[in-house]
Amino acid sequence: MRKLLLLLLSVATYGFQSTAQQISSPDQQLHMKFELSAKGVPTYQLTYKQKQVIKPSTLGIQTKDVPSLMDGFTVSKTEQSTFDESWNPVWGEQKTIRNHYNELLVTLSQKSPKERSIRIRFRLFNDGLGFRYEFPAQTNLNYFIIKEEKTQFALAGDHKAFWIPGDFDTQEYSTVTSKLSEVRGKMKDAVTPNASQTTFSPTGVQTPLMMKSQDGLYINIHEAALIDYSTMSLNLDDKNFILESFLTPDAVGDKGYMQAPCQSPWRTIIVSDKAADILTSKLVLNLNEPTKFKDVSWIKPIKYVGVWWEMITGKSTWAYTDLESVQLGVTDFSKAKPNGKHAANTAHVKEYIDFAAKHGLDAVLVEGWNEGWEDWFGKTKDYVFDFVTPYPDFDVKELHRYAASKGVKMIMHHETSSSVRNYERHLDTAYKFMVENGYNAVKSGYVGNIIPRGEHHYGQWLVNHYLYAIQKAADYKIMVNAHEAVRPTGLSRTYPNLIGNESARGTEYESFGGNNPDHTTILPFTRLIGGPMDYTPGIFQTKISAYNPENNSFVHSTLSHQLALYVTMYSPLQMAADLPETYNKFLDAFQFIKDVAVDWDDTKILEAEPGDYITIARKAKNKEEWYIGSITDENPRIANITFEYLPAGKSYVATIYADGKDASYDKNPQSYAIRKVIVNSKSKLKQAIASGGGAAISIKEEVTAKDKSLKTL
Repeated sequence: MRKLLLLLLSVATYGFQSTAQQISSPDQQLHMKFELSAKGVPTYQLTYKQKQVIKPSTLGIQTKDVPSLMDGFTVSKTEQSTFDESWNPVWGEQKTIRNHYNELLVTLSQKSPKERSIRIRFRLFNDGLGFRYEFPAQTNLNYFIIKEEKTQFALAGDHKAFWIPGDFDTQEYSTVTSKLSEVRGKMKDAVTPNASQTTFSPTGVQTPLMMKSQDGLYINIHEAALIDYSTMSLNLDDKNFILESFLTPDAVGDKGYMQAPCQSPWRTIIVSDKAADILTSKLVLNLNEPTKFKDVSWIKPIKYVGVWWEMITGKSTWAYTDLESVQLGVTDFSKAKPNGKHAANTAHVKEYIDFAAKHGLDAVLVEGWNEGWEDWFGKTKDYVFDFVTPYPDFDVKELHRYAASKGVKMIMHHETSSSVRNYERHLDTAYKFMVENGYNAVKSGYVGNIIPRGEHHYGQWLVNHYLYAIQKAADYKIMVNAHEAVRPTGLSRTYPNLIGNESARGTEYESFGGNNPDHTTILPFTRLIGGPMDYTPGIFQTKISAYNPENNSFVHSTLSHQLALYVTMYSPLQMAADLPETYNKFLDAFQFIKDVAVDWDDTKILEAEPGDYITIARKAKNKEEWYIGSITDENPRIANITFEYLPAGKSYVATIYADGKDASYDKNPQSYAIRKVIVNSKSKLKQAIASGGGAAISIKEEVTAKDKSLKTL
């Protein structure tokens, strides 16, 4: 690792009124200007290659219990510095990440009614801007309550936006693509039902918000290092195209309880004139602290199967019985009549373990193993699960023994039913139970309205809970994959045992009516900006009725598209989500899922346009293997795939898994073709992609004599 920290300028300017300060990115393409208005209001603006990204925009914190931190400021001090380091993530899309920025730190003072100060720290990278508020320890600003953060992002026009409704409890919406001026008119239809949801405005949207300007700039707004603070959404002034921060409130309407010294999360703006640069940006990760763990040897990327999809489709159940009311410690499940559809039984789970062992997969997830599933959904019950008591047909000890004998790990499932207090009271006991029974990873869920009542999934109280669960898990060397939790903000750098999140519409919605064909061409530009998603790809049986005749939903992609998602939807936690009996019918296509890596040395974005298509090539960690994924929306296209990243002078065998000539997501999704060709660094491939389709390519071996008959691209 190399580090360079050079103080360029430090100027004390007490009482100084000429407030304009400017910094540029290391490559001089981005320029940020800070100044105070005549009334002492902090403002900033941002340009990229002389194009306006953010017009003059105001900054400030509106408080409830102390005088506002909005205006009346003078600049008391400014400092500029530069920083350059390279660091290696525990897991990720590339082996080494460069963290290079120029920084401006502005100290602001308020004279009236009492002497107070705040700092605003700006960091300008080659790929964008991050800034945050800092509140130093001081006599006249100790405890305070945030009424609202008033950070503005004044945009330069009516941009094309990829947005979901602003909501304090869910991100599980289909992304709407529209101009900003059209958000208000499309909001009603965009707000679809969810187990827990609280929208707040006819023009409110969530981050990460992806936009494209009419003059070709790609702009992404999000936040980084969300700790002990409320999650930020954005409220749009659709007359002037100004986005303003809108924090998630607590049960009494307050938006943050602060004690100096403290700070806000970073507000981030990623910008480029190339869509690919948005996907390769590491700005959000770089604004997080290095890992807190000295030992990270226990944190391992995982490829897994699970007892899950059959319940999602309605083929099986989580619940052991058909009782409508149960109570832990009261209901005797050993005397209850089984419903005959309970999937998490010992014999059935062993089938999944056998499949994982046979095909070299790391682990098996089992949902519905523990008592309480009969009577949890939609109820305001504080004590639903205890996270340690299995149903009578689930033998924890035997499955631990059996999985270990096969070299397979088990993944625990904790559905909290959003009874957060109950989960915290059981957390130590539950994690100890996991360790005793060979589980080193947990999928947690927060379905439904939060208990305590009135709290929201994205409020400060829940943000603190999620981090507490991650930190506590680390004490037991447990990895966490949190569903329905707050969307990630790069904290996986600091806490790399956070190996997965949901926080968006995942594959499960294909069984609830279907995701739009463009869904996975948008998520890498939005949801994945803050961290990886447990999207659960790999569905080969695209007609849900094959598992449940009463469910007429279908997967809105081709089988080849499902394969490509293992490359385009980055995650160190990848599920082969379909049923083993289905994979056994398509073992030639399943080979790609077996082969594809889940941890990477390098990533190349070959082509990309949000909402339309993505083609990505990745090099497997510590291997001379490359994998390529290409996907499109509902429009068929020709993917232009190059191989210049391969070592010069060497030839390799590429196995191409592609849509069949008659394939389409809605009429013939299971049509695919597999072929092998020889490629080198000069090769070029024009690959046909069907409607809702994709292509996946594995490049594993150098050419040998037996491969000479293959066609060379």
